[in-house]
Amino acid sequence: MTRAWEIEGFLGSSDGRMTMDGVDVSALADDFGTPLFIFSERRIASNIERLQNAGEKAGVRLKICYASKANSNTGILKAVRAAGSDIEVNSGGELFKALNAGFSPSQVIFNGTSKTEREISEAVTAGIYAIQADSIFELERIEKVSLSLGIRANVSLRLVPEIRSDTLHGLQTALLTSKFGMMPDEAVEAFRRWREDDPALSIRGIHLHIGSQTPDAEPYLEALQVLYKEVARIRKETGRRVAHVNLGGGFPVNYLRDPGFAGRMADSQKKLFASELDLGEVLSRGWKEILGRAEYDGIGGIFQDLELLIEPGRNVIADAGICVTTVENRKTRPLGAGQGADTWLFTDAGFNILLSMETYKWYYQIVAAERVNEPHATPYRLAGPLCDGGDVYFDIEGKRRLPDHRLLPQGIVPGDVLALLNCGAYSIAQMF
Repeated sequence: MTRAWEIEGFLGSSDGRMTMDGVDVSALADDFGTPLFIFSERRIASNIERLQNAGEKAGVRLKICYASKANSNTGILKAVRAAGSDIEVNSGGELFKALNAGFSPSQVIFNGTSKTEREISEAVTAGIYAIQADSIFELERIEKVSLSLGIRANVSLRLVPEIRSDTLHGLQTALLTSKFGMMPDEAVEAFRRWREDDPALSIRGIHLHIGSQTPDAEPYLEALQVLYKEVARIRKETGRRVAHVNLGGGFPVNYLRDPGFAGRMADSQKKLFASELDLGEVLSRGWKEILGRAEYDGIGGIFQDLELLIEPGRNVIADAGICVTTVENRKTRPLGAGQGADTWLFTDAGFNILLSMETYKWYYQIVAAERVNEPHATPYRLAGPLCDGGDVYFDIEGKRRLPDHRLLPQGIVPGDVLALLNCGAYSIAQMF
């Protein structure tokens, strides 16, 4: 019997124990101790291949740039590169790690709102594919650095397109109220100001990002139309031809693989955490619409060699990683007269290593790694080891952003090993 949390060829079980790529998860916990993050190189490669297939399905020149902010562990970066992906970085440290992991400068794009002159200098000196400029001021800063080095910088312009999606407020990145990007009018002015023969800046493309864990296709289709509109406008008003457009990332992952648990969540959270998106279908539909519109507008030629960039992070690494934790303590608490009692389990994994569980009330499915064949039907309250009342696996604010209890086999005791699934993204990266 295949369980809802299993992923063929990657996450499964043997003799009632969870396995990853055929390796016993609990045995790894015995060898290395807990809490322990375990990643599958095989799953990383499979996720990147799926994205590559999406580009082929759409018939577009697709440049996949793994968003290293999701997880920039050097071993992960090497696995990403070996699978055929390029990379997106957000700091000088991530740039250093990307180059040391073997990525060539032509494979690197550099995002961020607050790049220092030192970081810009490192990127320009390396000769990376593009520095994504977040403002006119930042373009002037890049120009200053480039002139001082005598090296022309490749840049693209990040726009704020005012596109809303049904993700969490803190994960919205395409609204005027967000901190990211420049206005489209500013981008057009930048193409006018820094001409094709400018000695400091080579403006190569435009970029946007609508947010993370976006559950619907429509915002991406709208974003593609915004990119088309701005490419056409830049051509019409400045005569410039854009070499690439960047759709960003934020492609969702299904964190709620067990449908039996969905009833314990609010509808909005259920939609968010159970999101799945057929990127191949989205790109096929969106790119076909763009090409048809371009032909109708008489500018089809400028899209023939256009390269489309995407920046998947969560979609590559989230379900390739699990966190294994050990139950270290157990107690009961009365609920009130005639209401029974709660059983509490205390693990050695707290929000210090799973920060999104606190900042975004993020849901990670939990499985008893040594008892996967047993019904997961007994409710427990789970908490971590930190000396902080908020270090719990449930919603203490009553907003139903996390379920009150987790369902595990009956009789969980200290020493039992639990596996938190789909936590490869924004976990290790937020620990430091």
